[in-house]
Amino acid sequence: MLRALRLSLVLVALGAAPPLARTAHAQAADEPATPRSSLAATPAEEEDAPRRADDADLFYLTHDRVTLYRTADSTRPVMTLALRAPVHRTGQRGAWTRLRTENGVDGYVFGAPLSNVWVRISKARRTLYLYRGPELVRTFAADFGYNPNADKERRGSNAERDQWRTPEGTFYVARRNPRSQFYRAFVLSYPNAEHAQRGLARGLITPAQRDAIVEAERTFSEPPMNTALGGMIEIHGKGSGLGTNWTQGCVALLNAHVDALWPLLDVGTPVVIDP
Repeated sequence: MLRALRLSLVLVALGAAPPLARTAHAQAADEPATPRSSLAATPAEEEDAPRRADDADLFYLTHDRVTLYRTADSTRPVMTLALRAPVHRTGQRGAWTRLRTENGVDGYVFGAPLSNVWVRISKARRTLYLYRGPELVRTFAADFGYNPNADKERRGSNAERDQWRTPEGTFYVARRNPRSQFYRAFVLSYPNAEHAQRGLARGLITPAQRDAIVEAERTFSEPPMNTALGGMIEIHGKGSGLGTNWTQGCVALLNAHVDALWPLLDVGTPVVIDP
């Protein structure tokens, strides 16, 4: 069942596949180009015929404003792709990666600004699962919030420990904190648009606060965390490794396990938290 959950579904669930017009735009005429002589592919680097894209080839952009070129050099820019734009990797020419966008535009990007890493967290199984595309790579025992049995609705406190809950839904890494009080931390994009809409319906936040949270999710930035919905939900260290419930809603791992994730999870990495 775990292996059947595809990265493509995660990207769509997180809103990472908006129309191309929203994630890509024409290359600016005055954008400096890297000299052709230093980046052009040599005949020995020519790729085989491009493979048909499938779910195993689905990646997302880990940098903002990545230029897509028509050929494996910097002379024919096509468009600029945004952070988390989903793309299919269809080939390689030396340091140039051949891509196809979700709208069927083919081209090349230089370097490797791509990832297919994502995270699934199961509160019921007290486990964090690390994936590369459809392939399960590693599992880590995880600690959760004081109340593990429900989705987060609002900010908790010592007087309302029931609300120290780990939220459920689809999120992304909004920020990396190398100097957290809990060793290292990946700050997640809670509250997301779904929590914001529910919070508005319950009178917990204003329409302006809801709109700010929705806009943050659209741009894969850090949402407002000072509303009644709470915030600063993290994947961080100093966990017990025993699957206990002691955090204020965060997911806590052993420090060594956070170290293993640190070079793999970028800003924008998808994170799905199941009940």
